[in-house]
Amino acid sequence: MNSRSQLRRSVSRLGFFALAFGSMIGVGWVTALGSWFGQAGPGGAILAFLTGGIVMGVVGICYAELTPMLPVAGGEVAYSYAAAGTGAAFVVGWFLACGYLSVSVFEAVSIGRVASFMFPAIDAWPLYEAAGDTVFASHIALAAAGTGLITWINYRGVEAASRLQVVLTAVFIALTLTLVGAGLLLGSVRNVDPWFNTSSTGIEWGGVLAVFVTAPFWFVGFDTIPQAAEEAKSKVAPRSLGRLILAAIFAAALFYALLILSVAMTGPWRDLADADLATAVAFERAFSTPWLARLVLFNALIGLVTSWNGFFLAGTRVLFALGRGGVLPRSFGRSHPSHATPTTAVLFSGAFTFAGSLLGRGAIAPFVNVGSLCVATAFLGVSISAIQLRRRRPEWPRPYRPPLGLLFPVLALVGSAAILAAMIVPQSPAALSWPLEWGLLLVVVLSGGVTWRAAANRRQALSPSERDYLILGRLAVKK
Repeated sequence: MNSRSQLRRSVSRLGFFALAFGSMIGVGWVTALGSWFGQAGPGGAILAFLTGGIVMGVVGICYAELTPMLPVAGGEVAYSYAAAGTGAAFVVGWFLACGYLSVSVFEAVSIGRVASFMFPAIDAWPLYEAAGDTVFASHIALAAAGTGLITWINYRGVEAASRLQVVLTAVFIALTLTLVGAGLLLGSVRNVDPWFNTSSTGIEWGGVLAVFVTAPFWFVGFDTIPQAAEEAKSKVAPRSLGRLILAAIFAAALFYALLILSVAMTGPWRDLADADLATAVAFERAFSTPWLARLVLFNALIGLVTSWNGFFLAGTRVLFALGRGGVLPRSFGRSHPSHATPTTAVLFSGAFTFAGSLLGRGAIAPFVNVGSLCVATAFLGVSISAIQLRRRRPEWPRPYRPPLGLLFPVLALVGSAAILAAMIVPQSPAALSWPLEWGLLLVVVLSGGVTWRAAANRRQALSPSERDYLILGRLAVKK
C-alpha cells in the first residue's frame, strides 16, 4: 500500500481562530469599500454583508459538522470524496484551490496599491498596460518580495506560519477597535443618510445584490480551519474546531458591519464612492489627522499579510490533499522530510501568485468575482456532501451534530446555488463580465481539465482501498 505523507501537528486553538479570522478580514475593507458604497450605499453594504454572513454561517454549520468528523488536510476533498467519489473530490478541490489562489493574487496586487497611497513616489517605472491599468516595476517588485516571504514562511513549517498569524491578528484587532471607535464616537449618523444608493426608480437593489454575491470572497477564510485540521495539536478537541469556525464567521460579520458604519459616519459617503482606498481617505478628510489615515493603511498591511498567509496555507493543503489522494500528480502529495510541509504545493502556489500579480490592479475586481464563484462552487459541494453523508454514513462519529436535521445543509445548498446563479445568469446585475472575468473562469475550467488528464495514470494505479486510506485516513477502514 502507498505510504501516506504526514504533516506536523502544531496548531493551537488560538492559532486556528487567528488563521480563520485573519484570513477573512484581509485588505478588502480598504481597497474595495469605495465600490461597496458606490454600488449599494452604506446601509445596502451592511445589509449585503450581514445577509452574506448569515448564508456563510449556514455553510459554516455544515463545516462544523464535517470538520471534526474528518479532520484531515484539505477537508473539502475528503468530504466530497466520501460523499460522491473521486470526480467530485477533484471538482470541489480544484475550484476551492483556485478560489484560495485568487485571494493570494489579490493580496499580491494590493500590497503595491496600499504602498503607493502611503508613498506616491513608488509609482515609478511603468512597464505596460493590463486590464486598463498601468503596471509599474516597483509594484511587481513588491509583489515578488511579498510572495517570496509568504512562500518561505509556509515552506519552513506550519508552526512559524501559525505563530505569525496569532501575533498579527492580535495587533489587527487592537488597531481596528481604535479606528472603529474613532469613527463611531467622533462621526455623525447624519452623514450616513441616505443609507442606500438610489436612482430615480428608488433603491438600487441590483447594487446590493452585486455586493452580496461577493460574500464568499470576503468571508472565505473560516474554511481554512478544515485545511489545517490534520495539523491540530493533540490537546485540541475535534468538537472545538466546529465552534471556532462559527466564532470566526460571527466575528468577521461584526467587523465588516461596524467598519462600514464607522467609515460612513466620518463624512458624506458619496464622496468616497470613487476614492482609491476609501477607508483611509475617509479618516484623513474627516479628522484632518494624517496619522489616522496612516494607521488605517498600516492596519491594512497587517490584514493583507494575515489574509495572504492564511489563504496561501489553505490552498497548499487542498493541493496536497489532492496529490496525496492520487487525484493530482504524486509530487503535490509529498511533504518535506524535515519541515513536514507540502513543498511542491507551496512552490506551485508561490509561482501562481506571482504570475497572477503581473496582471496588475486592473485585474483585482475580476479576481474577486471569479474567486467568489470558485468558492461558492466549493461551498455548494460541501453542502451536498453534508446531506449525502448524513444518508450514506450515519454511523460515522460526529463530535458536533447540528440540530434540526437536514435544515442547515439544505439552506446552505440553496444559498450557495443562489449566489452561483446570480453570477452566471446573463441578465443578473451581478453576472460575470466579458471578456476578462469569463476568460479567467475559462482558464480555471480548462486548466482543471488538463490537470485531471495529466494525473489519469496515477488515479488508475490506485485501488479503491488505497485511495480511501490516502484521502480519509483513519476513517477509511470504516468506510
